[in-house]
Formats: sequence, structure tokens, C-alpha cells
Amino acid sequence: MCMRTFLWRLGLNTGPWPCRGLPRICFSSCSASRARRHWSYLPSPPTRDLATTQEVTIIALASLAETRDNETGNHILRTQRYVRILAEQLAKGPQAALLTPQYIDLLYQSAPLHDIGKVGIPDAILLKPGRLEPEEFAVMKRHAQYGHDALQAAVDRLGPTSFLRLAQEIALTHHEKWDGGGYPNGLKAEVIPLSGRLMALADVYDALICKRVYKRAFSHEETRAIILEGQGTHFDPLVVEAFLVEEAKFLVIAAEFSEAE
Repeated sequence: MCMRTFLWRLGLNTGPWPCRGLPRICFSSCSASRARRHWSYLPSPPTRDLATTQEVTIIALASLAETRDNETGNHILRTQRYVRILAEQLAKGPQAALLTPQYIDLLYQSAPLHDIGKVGIPDAILLKPGRLEPEEFAVMKRHAQYGHDALQAAVDRLGPTSFLRLAQEIALTHHEKWDGGGYPNGLKAEVIPLSGRLMALADVYDALICKRVYKRAFSHEETRAIILEGQGTHFDPLVVEAFLVEEAKFLVIAAEFSEAE
């Protein structure tokens, strides 16, 4: 079964966005209504089946972005685990009221969609084996907004849910910086949602430790030094502190889900 057919059966339409070329990721109204009618005949909500379907859909959508990038599916697996580790450590402190087990589970589930907007970036830019020119980087930065907009299509069809809200937050804000120097909106400090602050560190860590066509793999020690240098400028200081406490677990995850040579 091709990916397009698979997504259609899950109730997703991936036709093109008008004019922009960004694949349209939204729930088909016909499929959604069929699903609602089907579940209405059951005596109780099939929560396990729904959870499984959601998880498969998440990975399928995230994989659409990964297949157009130089990254592999292991990037998804590593970053979602890094985010969970950071969140669980922060939950031991002042952020405990927000970082409940249920919220952390939602973070973990929605984290793979952080780069879904890359499906809207031209290959010539996305796959360029070298430094991007300023005008090319301006196009690349649009992927954060593209991801948010693609997930908004699902919200428009299904209504707002905690999962979709969090996935949108992460997609839109994971390139914002603590000092306001990030993109797409130049948010600063705690104006950046915590979900975006967590993914910011997880994403940078993973990008640095992995080999790419345009860079060598950095060691954990080199990556640690870069993250420390970015504490209070690129990264939330408390998120960096959580990383320092849990960095041994980052090493384990990086080894377990390492890239095939």
C-alpha cells in the first residue's frame, strides 16, 4: 500500500496547497464522518484503537517530512525521547504543575511532528549540501509556520484538541530563542511555550551529534559545550540545567538510535 493510500484510509488528505506547493495535510470530512458513525455503534469508546491509530498517523506524517530531508526516522525517535527526559526532570521543580504525567505523554506523542512543515520547502534548499545563502535561509525558516498551518487544517476539521494544540506549539516555536533572536516570531524567554523551549534543545543536540552531508558529527562533549554557551541566549537556562542533570540518558538514547553508516 502506498503512503498516499495509507493516509487516505486514516482519514487524511495530502493534496497540494493552492499556489504554495505545500502538501495539504488535513482530515477528510467524509472519512471523519464515517469514523464517527462507525464508533457510534460501539458500546464504549475504543480508546486503545484510537490511541494506536493516532500514534501511527503521527509517525506517518512525520515520516513524510523525514523522507524529504537528509535526516532519518531515528531523528524522530531520539528527539521525542530527549524531550520526555527534559520534561520529567523539570517536573521535579517549579514547573511541576504544568508538567503532569498526562502533559508529558502529550509532549512525547506530538514531538515527532516538529518538522512537518519541511514538506513545504523546495528540495534545492532542503537538501543543499552546504551553507544556505541568506535568501535561502529565509525560505527554510518558513517551515515552522508551514507546520503550524498544516496542523491547523486538522483543527479546522476536527476541532481543537490538547494534542493538536501542543503539536502546533512545537512546530511553530521550536526555533525561537530565549533572547528573542529566533524565528518565526522573535519570541523571548517565557513567552515561548515550554514545549518549544524543550524541543529547541532536543533538536539542536540531535543536529549536532549526527553526521550530515554538510557537517561531521560532533562529540557529546563538543555538543555539551555549545549548549552551555547558548544557555540564556539560545536556550532556557532551566532546560539547560535539566539537560546537564540528564545528559547520561541523552548518550544512551543517541547510541540506541544511532544512524546507520
